[in-house]
Amino acid sequence: MIKYIKKKIFLLIIVVPLVIFSIYQLLLASPRYESKVQLTIQQPDGMSTMDPSMALLSGLGVANNSQDIQLVQSYIHSSDMLNYLEDNLSIKEHYTDNQYDIFSRLSKDSSYEDFYQYYQQLLTIEIDEKSSTISVYAQAFEPILSYEIVNAISERSEWFINNIGHQLAEAQLTFIKKEHQEVEVRLQSAQKSINDFQNKHNLLDPETESMALSQISYSIEGEIAKKNTELTALQALMADSAPQVLAVKNELNSLKSQLIKEKSRLTDSQSSESINNVLSEFANLKIDLELAIRSFTSSTVSMEKSRIEAYRQLKFLIVVDQAKVPEKNKYPEVFYNISLLALLLIIFSGTMKIVFATINELK
Repeated sequence: MIKYIKKKIFLLIIVVPLVIFSIYQLLLASPRYESKVQLTIQQPDGMSTMDPSMALLSGLGVANNSQDIQLVQSYIHSSDMLNYLEDNLSIKEHYTDNQYDIFSRLSKDSSYEDFYQYYQQLLTIEIDEKSSTISVYAQAFEPILSYEIVNAISERSEWFINNIGHQLAEAQLTFIKKEHQEVEVRLQSAQKSINDFQNKHNLLDPETESMALSQISYSIEGEIAKKNTELTALQALMADSAPQVLAVKNELNSLKSQLIKEKSRLTDSQSSESINNVLSEFANLKIDLELAIRSFTSSTVSMEKSRIEAYRQLKFLIVVDQAKVPEKNKYPEVFYNISLLALLLIIFSGTMKIVFATINELK
């Protein structure tokens, strides 16, 4: 009697479930086809396409694609990718089709969360760190659809990578161009101030004008010294009322008046037209212009660096292994699934026997 019960238990625990599962796997389970596409991300070889000095300036080095690969992986698993596939391929309609078995297909009244989870289950991504490649596998009940899904994923991932690179580059360039325009306006303003100042005072270069006036003053002082010497010599020979003496005195007085006038042009602090005041104001304007030129030069270099950085940020998704339409289904793996279930049932049965034997011994 006990042996009969044990046989019944063995049938119930192992044989019946295994037979039912085998019938499902062999006869009822809908075949699922899997397509694969292999991708990698490359960046332009900036070092070979730019001036060596700008390459040093930009600090270009070897790019690490691992983060980009991880980013693509996250995007493929994202709801945005699922929405894209649904909009272009109507994959939910395919996965909920009643012609496929109830255990494999998605329920027609499933929520978006259920659909998203189902999508994750039918999608496999493998990353090879050494070669920096990403392999994408997609399953469908029809071979052509699995092929279309991985192709769509490849195209959308390429758009995603390009879009990120262009957005970052555009944001960076927009900011630096705005800053450069402000610097350029300041430079133009400084140049205009210099030109207006020169036109106002009718001077091309106040520094040169100052040197010229100084030379004139020195020349007049030399003439005065000569006339003083001449006057002293005449006074030693003639009376002060002599015509020659009076003539030299008049010339000397004229030279002294001219010297005072020329020096006042240089040093009169009360007059805005004095050369010293003009020279001081011009020096301030020149400093402003030099600072504006330096800022403009620095901004130009920064803009060039940003352009190079934007070039670096451009990435290209390259298909290493093109997707192909599968000729035979990969899932379900009938032999593997049945063997695995049989092993699990045997383990479970053995465990139950040990439990029952232990209970009997305790009695």
